[in-house]
Amino acid sequence: MLCSRPKASGKSYTLALLLALIGSGLASGALGHTITGNDANYVQAIDGPAIGPFIYLGAKHMVTGYDHLLYLFGVVFFLRRPVQVLQFVSLFAIGHSLTLLAGVLLNLRINAFLIDAIIGFSIVYKAFENLGGLARLGRWRPNPKAAVFVFGLFHGLGLASKLQAFTLSDNGLLINMLSFNVGVEIGQLLALSGMLLLLAVWRARPGFPGSALAVNTLLMSGGFVLTVYQLMAWANDSPY
Repeated sequence: MLCSRPKASGKSYTLALLLALIGSGLASGALGHTITGNDANYVQAIDGPAIGPFIYLGAKHMVTGYDHLLYLFGVVFFLRRPVQVLQFVSLFAIGHSLTLLAGVLLNLRINAFLIDAIIGFSIVYKAFENLGGLARLGRWRPNPKAAVFVFGLFHGLGLASKLQAFTLSDNGLLINMLSFNVGVEIGQLLALSGMLLLLAVWRARPGFPGSALAVNTLLMSGGFVLTVYQLMAWANDSPY
């Protein structure tokens, strides 16, 4: 079962609040993290299969992808049982793997600012759910697993949009995209391990319920700022 949602009372866990504040600030400044510098030049120069480099790039992209990680943090926030973590993370991974590969291989073009705005909204949604905001909907409440899968699809499109910004060679494209996706999953597992360790220590503290309320509020605020920023960027980028 999911553990109890936070109540308004309780002492805040200072370290967790500080981490959440930093995370929310990064969320608002990540601005759709992309591949830049030497990595960008290298990606465009590749002609043929390059399994190792693309695995590295995928892992690096995920562990620096604050929007993806903040959403994942919200997903596992109240999951205690390993089987639940496996189910939710697997649904997220399947979702973003499908659209990452389809987006690049089928050249699905969707405005990157809009996709990043939806990714920001996914953080807002998950934090709001963690705060018990959807509980009043009763049987009309969206299925949490289905929501994670659907948002995973959008997160995958976000990853694809970063690669679509480059001119990628068709030679070895399939194996390179599969390698990049493997790297993304490796990066996700590394980040997830740190999150679960932090949460395990944090939950043992008596002030967890109160600080969980504050952290999810900050998480929702960070997602909201990121969403608004991306929508403004989309509006400025629109030719209309």
